[in-house]
Amino acid sequence: MTQTDMTGAGATGAGADGAEVNKAEVNKAEVTGAEENGTRATGAEADGAPDAGVSRAVGAAPGGAPRAGRRPRVHRAWSVAAVTFVTIIGAAAFRSLPGLLIDPLNEDFGWSRGTIGAAVSVNLALYGLTAPFAAALMDRFGIRRVVAVALTVIALGSGLTVWMTAAWQLLLCWGLLVGLGSGSMALAFAATVTNRWFTERRGLVSGILTAASASGQLIFLPLLSWMITRHDWRPAAVTVALAALAVVPFVWLLLRDHPADVGQKPYGATEFVPKPAPVPGAARRAVTVLFSALRTGPFWLLAGTFAICGASTNGLVQTHFVPAAHDHHMPVTAAASLLAVIGVFDVVGTIASGWFTDRFEPRRLLAVYYALRGVSLLFLPILLAPTVHPPMIFFIVFYGLDWVATVPPTLALCREHYGEDSAIVFGWVLASHQIGAALVAFLGGVARDAFGSYDVVWYASGALCAAAALMALVIRRRPTAPLVPAAPAPA
Repeated sequence: MTQTDMTGAGATGAGADGAEVNKAEVNKAEVTGAEENGTRATGAEADGAPDAGVSRAVGAAPGGAPRAGRRPRVHRAWSVAAVTFVTIIGAAAFRSLPGLLIDPLNEDFGWSRGTIGAAVSVNLALYGLTAPFAAALMDRFGIRRVVAVALTVIALGSGLTVWMTAAWQLLLCWGLLVGLGSGSMALAFAATVTNRWFTERRGLVSGILTAASASGQLIFLPLLSWMITRHDWRPAAVTVALAALAVVPFVWLLLRDHPADVGQKPYGATEFVPKPAPVPGAARRAVTVLFSALRTGPFWLLAGTFAICGASTNGLVQTHFVPAAHDHHMPVTAAASLLAVIGVFDVVGTIASGWFTDRFEPRRLLAVYYALRGVSLLFLPILLAPTVHPPMIFFIVFYGLDWVATVPPTLALCREHYGEDSAIVFGWVLASHQIGAALVAFLGGVARDAFGSYDVVWYASGALCAAAALMALVIRRRPTAPLVPAAPAPA
C-alpha cells in the first residue's frame, strides 16, 4: 500500500469518526433543546406519563419542539380541574345548611329567627368581604395551602356547633369561622385555577367549576334535610364538617399551585410558563383599585344592583325559603328539594345569560332580569302551600334560570368601564352582593319574628328588584374614541 493510499484511508476513517461525533452532538442538542422548552422526561413522569417524557426527550425535533404523534393522553390541568370540582362540591355542603337550621335551632334553643339570621348574615358578609383578598392570599401562599386551611377552618366551625349552648357561639362558629373559611375559597379559587392552568377552554372550565356548586347543592340539600327531619340538626352539622375534611387530602396530595411545579405548560399554551414569584403587594392593589372605583358613578350603580341581587337570592330565598314553606306546612324535605332544583337551573341560566351578553346590551339584560325577578317574588306568597303544585314548579324553574344570570352582564360592564382592573372591581362588586345578602338574611328573620310571616319580605324584595332594574338602565355607556381621527377642516 502506498503512502497516498494510507493517507486516503486515514482521511476516510477520520471522516466516519467525525460523522459519528457530529451525530452524537446533534442528538445531544435535541435532548438539551427539549429540556430547555419545559418537556423534560422527569417532569412528564411526575405527571403520571413516564413514556411521554422519554418520547419527548428522544423524539423532539431540533429546537425543542415536540414532534407530532406521541403526547400525554390527559394533560395534568384536567386532573387539577377535577380536584377543584370535587373540592367545590364538598364545600357546597356548608352553603346548603343555613336555611335548614333556622327552625330546628329555634325549636331547640328558643333563639329568635333574627338571632339565627344574624349568624347567617355574618357568614355571608365575611364570605363577600374576604373574596377580594382571596386571590392575594393564593398569590402569596399558594392555592393548595389556602384551600386546605380554609376547608379545615370550615370543618372546625361546623363541628363545634354540636356543643354550642349560647347564641354567641353560633355567631362565632357558623358566622366567623365558616364565613372566613368559605370566603377564602370563593370565586377566586375557581378563577385562579382556570387562569393558571388553562390558556384554552377557559370558558368551558369556568362553567364546569361553577356548575360544581350547584351539583353539590343538589347532592347535599336533600340529604341534610332528611337528616334533620329524621334525626336532628347535629348529624347534619357533623356531615358538613366531615365533607370538608374529606376533601383536604385530595387538595394536599393532588392539587398543584402552577403547571411549572410539575414541569408542564398550561393547557393550550405554546411556551413554557415559569411560576411567578409571590406577590406581597396584591392586597394593597385591591384596596387602591377600590378607592379609585369609588370615585366613579358606574361602580355605585353596579354595586347597588348586585347588592339587591344578593339580597333576593342568597339572603332571601336560599336562607328563608325552606322555613317560609314550612310555615305553610310543606315538608322540609320537599322544600329543600325545590331549592336544589333551583341550583340545577341556575347552571342553565348562567350559560344562556353569557350567550345573551355577547349579543345584546348588558344594561338592558340586567334590567330585564331584575324586573322579571321582582314580578316573580310578588307572586310567591300565594304560591306557597302544603304540597308542590305546577305554579310553584314554574316559579322554581324560572327563579333558577334567573338566579345568577346577572353575573355575565355585570362582569361585562365591569370590563367596559374598568379595563385591566375589572377583575378586582368585580371582586368588590361581589362583596356588595354578599353584604346585601347578609342584611336580608338578618332582616328577614326579624320581620318573621315581628309579623308572624314572610309575606312582607317577599313584597319588599320585589320592590327592590324593580329599583335595581331602573338602576341598571341608568348606567351610562363608556364613550369610545373613533378608530380613525377625523380629517382637519379646510382653511
